[in-house]
Amino acid sequence: MDQNNNSARRFGTAPVFITAISTILGAMLFLRFGYATGTVGFWGVIFIIILGHLVTLPTSMALSEIATNQKVEGGGLYYIISRSFGLNIGGTIGLALFLSQAISVAFYVIALTEAFEPLFNYIYDKTEILLPRQVVSIPVMTILSAIILKKGANLGIKALYVVAGILFLSLVLFFAGKTGYSNTNLVNNFVFKNSQDFFVVFAIIFPAFTGMAAGVGLSGDLKNPGKSIPLGTISATIIGLVVYVLVTYKLALSASPEDMTDNQLIMSNIALFGGLAIPLGLAASNISSALGSVLVAPRTLQAMANDKTFPSRKMNLFFGKGKSENNEPYNATLITCIIAYVFVAIGDVNAIAQIITMFFLLTYGSLSLISFLNHFGADPSYRPSFKSRWYLSMLGALLSIWLMFKIQPTYALIAFGALIFIYLYISGHHKHRKGLEVIFQGTIFQISRNLHVYLQKSKKIVSSSWRPSVVCVSKNTFEHHKAFELINWISHRYGFATYIHLIEGYYSKSTYHQSIEILQKLIHLSDSFESKAYVDTLISPSFTSAIAQVIQLPSISGMDNNLILFEFDRENPEDLSQIVDNYALVKSGNFDICILGSTNRSINYRNGIHVWIKPIDFENSNLMILLSYIILGHPTWKKGFIKIFSVCRKNEKESTRKQLLDLIQEGRLPISPKNIEIVVIDDKTSSISLINRKSSEAALTVIGFRGEQLKHDGGKLFLGYDQIGDILFINANKYKEIK
Repeated sequence: MDQNNNSARRFGTAPVFITAISTILGAMLFLRFGYATGTVGFWGVIFIIILGHLVTLPTSMALSEIATNQKVEGGGLYYIISRSFGLNIGGTIGLALFLSQAISVAFYVIALTEAFEPLFNYIYDKTEILLPRQVVSIPVMTILSAIILKKGANLGIKALYVVAGILFLSLVLFFAGKTGYSNTNLVNNFVFKNSQDFFVVFAIIFPAFTGMAAGVGLSGDLKNPGKSIPLGTISATIIGLVVYVLVTYKLALSASPEDMTDNQLIMSNIALFGGLAIPLGLAASNISSALGSVLVAPRTLQAMANDKTFPSRKMNLFFGKGKSENNEPYNATLITCIIAYVFVAIGDVNAIAQIITMFFLLTYGSLSLISFLNHFGADPSYRPSFKSRWYLSMLGALLSIWLMFKIQPTYALIAFGALIFIYLYISGHHKHRKGLEVIFQGTIFQISRNLHVYLQKSKKIVSSSWRPSVVCVSKNTFEHHKAFELINWISHRYGFATYIHLIEGYYSKSTYHQSIEILQKLIHLSDSFESKAYVDTLISPSFTSAIAQVIQLPSISGMDNNLILFEFDRENPEDLSQIVDNYALVKSGNFDICILGSTNRSINYRNGIHVWIKPIDFENSNLMILLSYIILGHPTWKKGFIKIFSVCRKNEKESTRKQLLDLIQEGRLPISPKNIEIVVIDDKTSSISLINRKSSEAALTVIGFRGEQLKHDGGKLFLGYDQIGDILFINANKYKEIK
């Protein structure tokens, strides 16, 4: 039976609250709060409580917010994270969460043995035999495993009510107790002292704050998760906070600093019938916390298996297998108990506590980050009925990471390293699933939108230096790739580029579907070139109407497009007439114009870029040099160079060379003086034959042209260069200053 079947959902809000509060009021409250109060004083512990709840309260609110925005199925925190961040990230954090939940079972079972300290001391006094804690912890783990494996969650929840009742009674007896110390000087307890030990103490008692999400793991068994999770989680967190403060106050009133630091069961010296009540309360708190963890961890593992997180189909089937009509995670519970057994055998409660803390902080930080990014991303589908605040979520996320490194930097680095390894492994196995990009897509959209609006309103995009924002329109994308390569070179580092594939025709259902298919091909082509250009399609009845539309489009960079690129095949120049006919249209928008005359000849990048500057190219010259420099910045051209040929009259030779050398030096251009060649011509010399001869081996040749020439010669202006490869013809709208 499906674990999410309504017949399997039999719990209300109470189990969420009981599971959370019994974990919050756990071993650390009984064993470590006395030590903390004795070490850093009442106000020191209050500060620790506040700092800890600056993580847990925002996380509780974020968790409640997310839970009321979506239907929460089995898996608790894993389900929420995976449905918010994607299955790959969900599986990564989910595995860490499962391990921390499973190890928590061992932590609480080991802590339970502290309740038997009087028994261990009695045996030692009588026999001088110091029994290991495993004498108690292993049988308890065995009994706990047998109960859960045989009876499942129903008995576990019933047992939780019993132990929670004992826990509550022991706290009542603690608050009712009195000691003679309450009549003495209390100054030593009501100060903030030993500040150098603050984070040491914080690390010791922080696991007390990590239980607030324990009840969320029952999400698949809840009748109404959207109601029960917020109500149960937040109420348990707030009540836990109040109890922590009251217990600290009672300890400060009732015992000396020395007694609190030397006796970890100091609460038994304060409570009514403390010799029995506090060990029973400690036992109850640990049993309830262990029960909560052993109920929650298997459901996390089962949900991950149902999402096919693991690389093996057999593993997913085994971990996901349920038992009885409630789909109890029997196999996942068995795995949880085995992991807990291993750590029970180790028996080091402090080391285990730090491991648990790291993974829980990662999980809490992730939940707060989800909430923050959803607030910032402003996704219309994010409509929770319970709303937190973005700044609280951001605070929870940042503090979680900060506290990890404050508590134990080595463990924090290990935790992050483990997460990265798990993520890479899962992503490698599930390549079709969304990865890290899904986290930030809404945020990136909002940042981009706000920046564009800001730049437009403030006019900050106006710059003293020129930067290309090129748009290219072509209907021959998949026949010729040269124009696509060129805008890739331009946009790699210094510029922005938009490549538009033209679909000639009228907008209709059929051309729309055609555009969707072509866009996917464009994206694939862009990936193959590792291009940074934005690609899109445009449906238009003619080339002229397409150009009229394109020159009015804003660039995705936030600045206006300032350069347009056309391409024609020099071996079959049938598209050249369309380019010439639309020259005046494009110039009316103050665009720089580049026309790429491409060939089928392969490019030998080592042969460099040849720039030909003629006497009529005053306005074009600097743009020709700048674009060549920008193109050369692409890794493909790393072994290339720029060579400038400056054509002039004989009497202008020296002044022309000096001007070029000054330009290169002042503009800090990577052009060697030996790559400047002054070409002297007279009226009889043909510039086309000269370029054919000197640039026959060039990888790319750059030539300027003027509107007056185009008006006079038409398309013939771009023909006749039969001995050279690709040519980039450039017409600048105005002179570009090189600074």
